[in-house]
Amino acid sequence: MESIRELYKVGRGPSSSHTMGPEKICQEILKNYDGDFFEVTLYGSLSFTGLGHLTDKIIRETLKNAEVYFSKELKLEHPNTMDITIYKDKKIIGKERYYSIGGGSILRKGDEELPKNHIYPHHNFQEIKDYCLEKNLKLHEYVYLHEDKQFKDFLRDIWNVMKNTINTGLHQEGYLPGILEVKRKARSLLYDQKNKVSIELRLLSSYAYATSEVNASGGVVVTAPTCGASGVLPSILYFLKDIRKYSDERILDGLAIAGIIGNIVKNNASISGAEAGCQAEIGTACAMAAAAYSELENGSLEVIEYAAEIALEHHLGLTCDPILGYVQIPCIERNAVASVRAMNAGELATLLIDTRLVSFDTVVEAMKETGKDLLDSYRETSIGGLAKFYKKKVS
Repeated sequence: MESIRELYKVGRGPSSSHTMGPEKICQEILKNYDGDFFEVTLYGSLSFTGLGHLTDKIIRETLKNAEVYFSKELKLEHPNTMDITIYKDKKIIGKERYYSIGGGSILRKGDEELPKNHIYPHHNFQEIKDYCLEKNLKLHEYVYLHEDKQFKDFLRDIWNVMKNTINTGLHQEGYLPGILEVKRKARSLLYDQKNKVSIELRLLSSYAYATSEVNASGGVVVTAPTCGASGVLPSILYFLKDIRKYSDERILDGLAIAGIIGNIVKNNASISGAEAGCQAEIGTACAMAAAAYSELENGSLEVIEYAAEIALEHHLGLTCDPILGYVQIPCIERNAVASVRAMNAGELATLLIDTRLVSFDTVVEAMKETGKDLLDSYRETSIGGLAKFYKKKVS
């Protein structure tokens, strides 16, 4: 498996594959060509949800002088495909096809994907657990053993971005950009003490909404593991620091463990909604957060695994069906629900650890197979599920 540095990335929302990836593609085009005008055609998921994901906006902002087209073609070698025609003095000087392959990473057609730098010798949770038990290591110690000496500084930077994003979201009011006119709710959730709900539900939801609303606005977030699911893990960690008074240094251990869980899913299944539905994004984020919660609450390796397994298992089959392509409905609410579910999974794992029958690796395998079986309409195209019926309602 690769370094966790390849999982946690800082960038502008609302989507690592639909915003960060296309931005990098455009930057590469500008580096390789001296063009003065660009025609960009988006295909697959990039096309069907491009407007809501602000893909066309980031392309125009980066290339400065570009026309963006949206193709309805679905049968492609990759669900996130992008063609660029480069002009100079009204003459074509180049044509390129790129793929946004997830997590902000890109690949040019004709190039081989660069060999991944696998720094972890183990491939799944069972192998990691066996090694930790043999060497008497805690899970976060296992991570630090295999990452470089500056890795904690990297995690510290990631945590600072997460905190800043939450603080930004908690101080914003009004409506999110776009025609859905979704009202920002993070601040009102934070200060609403009139309704009789648990403080955990209110605060976790507030923090998750804060990050997700910043993401939906095109603000800076951390992919955890993606932009669309970026609110789950930070909400758990922020709650543990703010309410349960864990130190920032201890929070880094939680980040490390969440990262290795995300890495296992990324390596053995998928974290892309366009490939495997929202189970790959929110489901993975929930498993990461549940594992971090269990670690900080002094869970054993078995409890950490069980918490992550519960969290992912109960997102199996979750479709990615954003209304009109915006990362708003149901995406933001899903982040809040998953943050609460992550804490519940951690607590339930502690209570029921002696009864566990299913491994985390088994659920990851099931998620991969389920993702393959999902129709294209349920994989970030906005042409099925909730997105389909919402359109009918307003037409």
